[in-house]
Amino acid sequence: MNDRMLVGHLTTGRTAPIQGNRHLNRSGQQIADNVSFREVLDKQQLKFSHHAEQRLQQRGIELLPDQLERIANAVDQAAAKGAKDSLVLFRDIAMIVNVPNRTVVTAMDGNSMKEHIFTQIDSAVVVS
Repeated sequence: MNDRMLVGHLTTGRTAPIQGNRHLNRSGQQIADNVSFREVLDKQQLKFSHHAEQRLQQRGIELLPDQLERIANAVDQAAAKGAKDSLVLFRDIAMIVNVPNRTVVTAMDGNSMKEHIFTQIDSAVVVS
């Protein structure tokens, strides 16, 4: 059998990737083949905007790695439901998270939440 492929004709059988093996992360970005599993996991965690980092510092909010993991899991659940901008409630902390970018936009503690109205969100997630 002839393995040549003529223009305008399709052939079955052997196929190969055009640009080598490519792996994509959740946001569709290409991951290099030599990236460690730990680096891939780190990229899947939450990011904090500069504003959110400032608010966390100002309000004395500290999150431990296991707490961040629980919050990241909640963001995964929100993403599965199609959420775009979510209010994530964890203990006495409220965070506005841009779900597709996995970025915490702002954060506040219980004292800062009093008399605040949350706008421009499409969902709320309570982390237990």
